[in-house]
Amino acid sequence: MNASDRTPADLLRSALAADPARPLVTFYDDATGERVELSVATFANWVAKTANLLQDGMSAEPGERVALLLPAHWQTAVWLIACASVGVVADLDGDAAAADHVVAGPDRLADGLACRGERFALSLAPLGRRFPAPPEGYADYAVEVPTQGDRFAPYVPVDPDAPALAVGGAELTGADLVARGRADAGRLGLTDAEGARLLSGLPYDTWEGLSAGLYAPLAAGGSVVLCRNLDRLGQEALSQRVESERVTHTAV
Repeated sequence: MNASDRTPADLLRSALAADPARPLVTFYDDATGERVELSVATFANWVAKTANLLQDGMSAEPGERVALLLPAHWQTAVWLIACASVGVVADLDGDAAAADHVVAGPDRLADGLACRGERFALSLAPLGRRFPAPPEGYADYAVEVPTQGDRFAPYVPVDPDAPALAVGGAELTGADLVARGRADAGRLGLTDAEGARLLSGLPYDTWEGLSAGLYAPLAAGGSVVLCRNLDRLGQEALSQRVESERVTHTAV
């Protein structure tokens, strides 16, 4: 990654410039058997569309808070970088009543109704499928995001020193996320090379889980194998996954 990168969106742009075709996020849900692999280019396209949805569809402005009531999931990773691209604060498991907007998974829809702003629901179903009908009080992300543009430019330049993420009672700026991601990449033994591939089974409700599941691999120029419900996988199957996915490091 470039030394001049100061926000998570900068890290993604550098990854896109370096090699858009390489894998960036490989997601497993061991409760459903789902596997999804997103290249840097595909992930960046989802981020661009989601950032456009935030900026234009939700009228989100820099400094506003988006409560992300979502588990560790590839679409959550997309929303995290999209929020950073717009300059809004991604509040993991945040108070919906205090948020300007809310994005909720199927298990958190009732909680999200406390938000008075725009509400979007994610089915988290395999292949990003839509709900059979939009949940009451919500727009369906899977219905709305495909119509958004494939390129994104913020109306206001993102300030790296402005709050970007809230998790576990801590609030971090975009510059903090880059610096911490780089430091954690070093601690985990990741190198600034495409071959670094980290398997993470940690939830997204702490910085450690977010870092292992997104920011550290992105900062290192590597990739992540993000596993949800990993406790359902036996040791032999986990070893096979490590081998088949060419995993170099683990955080479980």
